[in-house]
Amino acid sequence: MPDPSLQRHIDACNNITSPAGLIPFRIGTAQVGWVDPDLAQALTFRPRDFHFGADGVAMAGRLRSPGARSEALAQALPSLAAGAFLRIRRELFDVRETSNGPVLATLDRGALPAFGVMSQGVHVNGIVRRADGLHLWMGVRSRDKAVAPGQLDNIVAGGIPAGLSPDECLVKEAGEEASLPPGLAVTARRAGRISYVMRNGEGLRRDVLHVYDLEIPDGVAPRPNDDEVERFELWPAARLLDAVRRTDEVKFNVNLVLIDLFLREGLIADPDGRLRAGLDQGPD
Repeated sequence: MPDPSLQRHIDACNNITSPAGLIPFRIGTAQVGWVDPDLAQALTFRPRDFHFGADGVAMAGRLRSPGARSEALAQALPSLAAGAFLRIRRELFDVRETSNGPVLATLDRGALPAFGVMSQGVHVNGIVRRADGLHLWMGVRSRDKAVAPGQLDNIVAGGIPAGLSPDECLVKEAGEEASLPPGLAVTARRAGRISYVMRNGEGLRRDVLHVYDLEIPDGVAPRPNDDEVERFELWPAARLLDAVRRTDEVKFNVNLVLIDLFLREGLIADPDGRLRAGLDQGPD
């Protein structure tokens, strides 16, 4: 049986057992999301762009290009925001059926949960290896953040904007969030992926996190370069593992990234593989 003090974080990020009550949202034959009935009802006021049938809500077949679909989605958002279905964040994300699939449209980041559209991001473990063991650089999130204010975050973490690859996003975020030079950021090693499906007040988060390990040389310290992070702290891995087990100091999805790292570093046991399996329950 998995350690319940760790399993609770996995369960919190996978808090919906089925999509019962939600309506599939499609682009052509590809199901790209899920909407609730109230949002579906609001979309009926745009019959040129959204069609309804036995298999759910679909973008109109006349919208044949990603650009045309993106424009139709963008035009629908102001009225949906006015109806409190979503908030517009003015940052576009790619819409795909699977994490490696073709881009079918773009959609404002704030609308992704309302449409149940997959979001992708990068999370970087800032690793320092010392004689007394593994240490990790952690960011303390700004107290003004809408999500997880004041909680611990990875050294670099962020959603992947439209048009960028995970590797390109990592380099961008490393400079913007932690003042890390591109020459260091590009040495990060891909360590795997984490995914989950989480129902919250905004809708359905279907998130894929691309996880990297970045070895930070002694003498190099990250510095905040925007308003995302108040400061960075270097934590012994043992202390951080205790915080994950005993507290809620760490941002909800960062707990999963750390559990993955602790498993790979042999710091926690997983005899039946259930912790590892629990880290990838979301989109393909």
